[in-house]
Order: sequence, then structure tokens, then C-alpha cells
Amino acid sequence: MNMNDENDVEDEEFDAEEEYPTLMQVARFANLINSTNWFHNIGNELSPELIITSREYLDALGFPESYPAQVNDWYDAIICIETNDWNSPAWEAEEQLAASLINDSLKFIEEDILEVALTNVTGKASEQITNSLEEASLKWGFDDEELLRAALGQAVQTCYQAALVIAAGEEETHPFALKFRLYEMGYWPLGIAGNTLNVF
Repeated sequence: MNMNDENDVEDEEFDAEEEYPTLMQVARFANLINSTNWFHNIGNELSPELIITSREYLDALGFPESYPAQVNDWYDAIICIETNDWNSPAWEAEEQLAASLINDSLKFIEEDILEVALTNVTGKASEQITNSLEEASLKWGFDDEELLRAALGQAVQTCYQAALVIAAGEEETHPFALKFRLYEMGYWPLGIAGNTLNVF
């Protein structure tokens, strides 16, 4: 590629950013994923900041009576994952929120362009989070492939959800933005069971 080609690409990207300003923020978010220290606090005591943000997430999601609880090790995490009800009220609430964000985004972003932006986010997230999980599993001497895949899937899904928040121009107080912050703190929110958000 010569310099003129590079300038043409930059001009095209600039034009796209002008037409779809929230997608510029989504692209920046994709880069933020690479600088996030994923899973570095798993197994540690829940920090006061984590507890506060967890409560904010639960309240915003519609579960104000719920509270975060610490999961101490990978084996307890396995139990939490195995007992998760993927048709629970919390799961349904997140599905409805995601659908609403997609609908809002499509009011001013073409579907194929939104899809490309979200695919870029999930692709970068999958690569970075896989590397972080490998480091965490080596540190703990734990190599349960099924649980590691679950951790990867949930973290990538959270990145996708957070990207939707940005694409739709929503606020940082949106439940998905707050959930992403739990990962930014280095923890793994395993899911809501009853009135408890299990956090590893």
C-alpha cells in the first residue's frame, strides 16, 4: 500500500466517524479492551469499590434487593456456573436490554456497519481475554477447559453488551456499562442466583 492509499483509507474512516459518531467511541472501546487487566483479582476479597459498583449494577438491572457474594476458588466457580439458570429473570432482563440497545442503535446506524463494529469488538476481546485466562489458569494451576470457555464467553459477551451501550449513545450508568466495570476491576461476575450476584 502506498501513502496515497493510506490517506484514502484515513479519509474514509474519518467520514465514517462523522456520519456515525458513536462508532468512533466503539472503536476506542475496542482498544480499551486490550489494556484491561482481565481476571487479575479473581479469588481476592471483594473490594469496597467492587461492592458499590455491583450494587449499582444490580439496582440498574432491576434487582435492588440483591447483593454481591464472594466466590473463593475455581471449584466454587464451577458450582456457580453449573447451577446458573440461563432463563432466569436476570438473564431475561439482560436479553431485553440488549434488544432495546440494538433497536436504538439501528435508528441512526446501518445494520451492516453496526455488525462490523461489534464483530471488531468481540474479535479483539476474544484474543485478549484468552491470553489473560491462560495466565490466570497457570497462576492457579487450574486447567478446566469447560470453565475457561465459560469465563471467555461471559467476558466477551459483556464486551459486546458494553459496546452496544456506546453505539446507542447510552450513559455510563447503564447496567451493561456497570457490569463491564466489574471486569475492569479484575473480577469475574459469575451470574445472579436468587438475590445473590456471585463474584469470583
